[in-house]
Amino acid sequence: MIIGTAGHIDHGKTSLVKALTGTDTDRLAEEKARGITLDLGFAYASTADGHTLGFVDVPGHEKLVRHMLAGASGIDHVMLVVAADDGPMPQTREHLAILDLLGLSSGVVAITKSDRVSPARLDDVGAELRALLAGSSLAQAPLLPVSARTGAGIEALQAHLRDTAAALPARPATGQFRLAVDRSFSLAGIGTVVTGTAAAGRVAVGDKLVVSPSGKPVRVRGLHAQNREAREGGAGQRLALNLAGVEKTEIARGDWIVAEAIHAPTRRIDARIRLLAGEAQPLAHWTPLHLHLGAVDVSARVVLIESEPVAPGTSAFVQLELQRPIGALHGDRFILRDQSALRTLGGGVVLDAFAGSLRRRRRDRPAALSALSQPTAAEALAALLALEPPEGVALARFATLWNLPPPEAEALARDVPHRSLRSEAEGALAFAPTQIERLSMRLREVLTNHHKRTPDSPGMTAEQLHRAMTAPRPPQPVFAALLRELIGARDLERGGPYLRLAGHEASLQGADRKLWERLAPWLGEGGWNHPPKLSDMLARDRSLHREAVTRLLRKAARLGLVYEVGAEYFILAAHLRELATRAQSLAEADEHRRLNVKTFRETTGISRHLSMPLVEFFDHIGFTKRDPVGRKIRRNATAMFDAG
Repeated sequence: MIIGTAGHIDHGKTSLVKALTGTDTDRLAEEKARGITLDLGFAYASTADGHTLGFVDVPGHEKLVRHMLAGASGIDHVMLVVAADDGPMPQTREHLAILDLLGLSSGVVAITKSDRVSPARLDDVGAELRALLAGSSLAQAPLLPVSARTGAGIEALQAHLRDTAAALPARPATGQFRLAVDRSFSLAGIGTVVTGTAAAGRVAVGDKLVVSPSGKPVRVRGLHAQNREAREGGAGQRLALNLAGVEKTEIARGDWIVAEAIHAPTRRIDARIRLLAGEAQPLAHWTPLHLHLGAVDVSARVVLIESEPVAPGTSAFVQLELQRPIGALHGDRFILRDQSALRTLGGGVVLDAFAGSLRRRRRDRPAALSALSQPTAAEALAALLALEPPEGVALARFATLWNLPPPEAEALARDVPHRSLRSEAEGALAFAPTQIERLSMRLREVLTNHHKRTPDSPGMTAEQLHRAMTAPRPPQPVFAALLRELIGARDLERGGPYLRLAGHEASLQGADRKLWERLAPWLGEGGWNHPPKLSDMLARDRSLHREAVTRLLRKAARLGLVYEVGAEYFILAAHLRELATRAQSLAEADEHRRLNVKTFRETTGISRHLSMPLVEFFDHIGFTKRDPVGRKIRRNATAMFDAG
């Protein structure tokens, strides 16, 4: 069990920890000289039944609350220390507010220096504390008078801690490993060591991890769990990790040591916050403040999601724009302090650690954050899908947000009903089952109407189709993923840049059809190696106009009947496929595996006038690529021109 102290300066926190453990947690020379705690201190005690109690002793000075917050991460039990002679003081109240905001409800109140006051004074302090604790997370905490000087009450406090540790259920080591670094130092002959309380998962000697947010890869060379050398450790334990691959200067308090899969630094967090009731002013948009999460202290600004400022004593959804990247995941609790870092404003819990900009989606965001407030990942995913977000839910990112190991992520995707599309950037995107059906129907409807209006059109480009889908238009990544699925399912077909419904055959109509029937025999009569020039066809019939013929042949090209090669040639698809196949064969037979234009011309018998536009056309469409040696074949001719 990890026990964290809290309380006002000079109320005897460090002396009490020493009485309980025999360890003086003031390790700095300045601390010993001044008689006050300036930074975190750590001590351990073993119980008769084999439990190890870990103590995190925090400074009580108002200017050192940032250190107190760094030590509050991961504690199981609070020991709020109040001196009997002073009673509750300003930092008593601030620390209590912080503990309440962090949701720490298991604790004890130690009334120290009890030997200095009368029984009546003890009763008065007890009554004052009960009034102070009422309504807080520690409302039910026992009050135990103690004296570190005489030893009075120490045994009762030890018994309380021992019984609490025995009853404390083991923290499940679920999720992938995370540890918030509260100390980093170097030992001669050992190297870099970091300490902290493991927030999730398990770690073992030899594991490869990542320092976040820097991304520095490290390996666990050795570890201590609860102040004892061990081969592995897990969630809820104080750990010291000896890391290989990183210097002391490359890691600091506030960093995380994490499994590589959950290394995902963020500079924008969506959260639910609560503003302390004692605040004089509402929390306004773009207020600068300090965010304390894990062991990090980072400057941030508040972006209001709902229109009104956050009133004292109320809760609200907000976005926090951070000055620099930090590590954060769903469920992480945090504290907010004012810009000068002298006053605690409130606190909250992370709902979306990978939040996007609110510029276009502020109206929908409260519902999404309410969904993410559900107690389990499965309930949150189901609630999100019910909202039918146009962008879907990226399952890999959702699993990272909730720190789900692969088996749990797979089970989640299996158990929560959804339809998924595969995005190139995000992987699987989950949608409500009927959402994809409606999107598919809208897309088919757009194409159906297009085919009816323009039966001679080869279809629509992806850009035209996306633009034609009326609001709510799917985001581009979702649209692209939907196209891939429909093409893979053979509901849609692609011909060059055009998309059409499966089975749709575009055909020339009316006057265009009649003109094509005149020109098609001329295009074919010279065979695959002697296509006619456009000017020659026009010379055969002086009634033909160049503009009309060119327009018709370009329409035929969009239908895949011909290819436009240079300014003078329109080559039938079957003939161009034959030319490309012969070009590929010549390149494969060449010692440099390159296509030589002269050899190509002489072997096929094509004219000099055609050869250069043809190979340049091959370059343009990506069939060949020119280099100093010749032209390299980049794609298989049969596959590339089969649709012709």
